Amino acid sequence: MSFIPFLQAASASASGGLTGMLLPVLLIFVIMYFFMIRPQNKKQKEMERMLSALKKGDKVVTIGGIHGVVSSVKENTIIVKVDDDCKIEFNRTAISSVIDPEAEAKAKAEKEAKEAAAAEKKAAKEAKKNKKANAEEAPAASESAE
Repeated sequence: MSFIPFLQAASASASGGLTGMLLPVLLIFVIMYFFMIRPQNKKQKEMERMLSALKKGDKVVTIGGIHGVVSSVKENTIIVKVDDDCKIEFNRTAISSVIDPEAEAKAKAEKEAKEAAAAEKKAAKEAKKNKKANAEEAPAASESAE
């Protein structure tokens, strides 16, 4: 008779232990979904959207690093004009990115602005250095004049 309450207590602690062990495993799967699987699916959908929106005249870069302009678009392939007389046919999946001319111009402008700011800062530093050197020379020149 005293054996039955012992079995009931053992089964209750075993089910609590199972829940306690199952919770961290589920938590790991949830974290893995949000940090690995979901971003990968978003990136894949974005890539499919980009490939389906390709049109003649787009500047593209292939997976191999070849830059060119889309000359014509077929169902599964794209013909890319690499040079004046050179056209290469690629699978759609070989296109890694489309170069946006507006974004390219904006990046170039930002780069030029940074270079101008750096040159201005350098010129200001040189002017300050020259001013300090002239200030040190002025007392020395007045002493030699006396």
